[in-house]
Amino acid sequence: MGSNPAAGTPGGSESAVDWRRVSSLVVGQAAVQAGSFALLIAMSWTAVQLGGRGAVTVVTLAATVPRALLLLFGGALTDVLGPRAVLLRATSVRVAVLVAGALVVATTETLWPLVVIALVDGVLLGLTGPASGVLLPHLAPQDQLGRANSLFSMVLRLAPIAGAPLGAWLVVVGGLPVAMAAAALGCAVWLGCAAHVTRGMTRPERTGQGPSLVRRSGDGFRLLAAHPRLRWMFVACFAMDLAFLWPAEVALPLRASEQGWGVGAVALVLAAFSVGALASAALGAVLAHHIPPHVKLVLTGTGLAAGMGAMALVPSPGVLAATAAAVGLLSGLNGPALVTAYQQAVPDGRMGAAMSTFALSGIGAAPLSLALFTPVSLHLGVTGTWLLCAGLALLSPIAAAIALRSRKDAAPRTGELTRTAPEPTATTV
Repeated sequence: MGSNPAAGTPGGSESAVDWRRVSSLVVGQAAVQAGSFALLIAMSWTAVQLGGRGAVTVVTLAATVPRALLLLFGGALTDVLGPRAVLLRATSVRVAVLVAGALVVATTETLWPLVVIALVDGVLLGLTGPASGVLLPHLAPQDQLGRANSLFSMVLRLAPIAGAPLGAWLVVVGGLPVAMAAAALGCAVWLGCAAHVTRGMTRPERTGQGPSLVRRSGDGFRLLAAHPRLRWMFVACFAMDLAFLWPAEVALPLRASEQGWGVGAVALVLAAFSVGALASAALGAVLAHHIPPHVKLVLTGTGLAAGMGAMALVPSPGVLAATAAAVGLLSGLNGPALVTAYQQAVPDGRMGAAMSTFALSGIGAAPLSLALFTPVSLHLGVTGTWLLCAGLALLSPIAAAIALRSRKDAAPRTGELTRTAPEPTATTV
């Protein structure tokens, strides 16, 4: 990693986690994530009222496309300026944008303010995404990083659960202006927490004139090409995301409809999965550092693939929910372990670039999964395609096993990467 994580802990203990700052990170992210999901629901509903399906599409594209495009640039910016400068500046601007947006949408009932706000907000989220992603490795040493990631994953799972109904309620209470003001408040809470979390994280040292930021934006892909362990962990993460999304988003509601189970069955299955994942993530926050990597990455990944296959074949919604809970239990351990192993494989000084590519893969997995498996399902059917996704999920533990056998410090041949990658940096926490 680009710094000694323990440097920010009391006494500089190699095995200590700075739980105070980790707690600030979790609280701040809980506030901003819940506010963002509430805003997403509110903006989508308002867009429907203003222009129907076409308006929702425009607003969604305005929010997602710039975010995806700016992630790579945000990673390079984080490696150059450090996470503190990027987070505090961009988040301050985001608070101002949301407050101004709340005032504008309160005085007009047209679509264009929503598009502009979504566009600017997407740009800012793209810039800050990698900076947020590099914080935990600064706060926890490698042997404790799994615990911190397990705790953080609980926030990411709870945010949409809390944010979606919050957004619907805010729309009923006061419409989009109130939802936007609530999102601004959550963002302000995150700004204060980010200031505490990043205190002492200085700008990385410059060792000379390096490539431009635009050129550095491709460093994440060059890192994957140059470092086998990082590349295989990326494959493991991406394969699991790609395999999971179509069954959850498309196959589950289709099967419930075909079997006459009703929408309640869909809610029951998703809730069972979430409860299982939250329970094991909480367990991981306490015990993850005692569980061997092969168990967390390979055995749970294999179990996830088998569980997905079983979900495609079970005969009733009750059994499906029980199976989903078991899959969730495995996912709550496997997901944070994948992220942790990926972060641990990142070379020194390159965490921003690596996390930008990682975030981009997460965003890209959803549309790719839908585009890939939906037409396949026309030929294989829902059950056949669901089983195909389960087979694809097996690539994750296979890739993780290969990654664990690869040396972390495997480096490219001399001159292979140094011509284009930025020079090494050191961040002091």
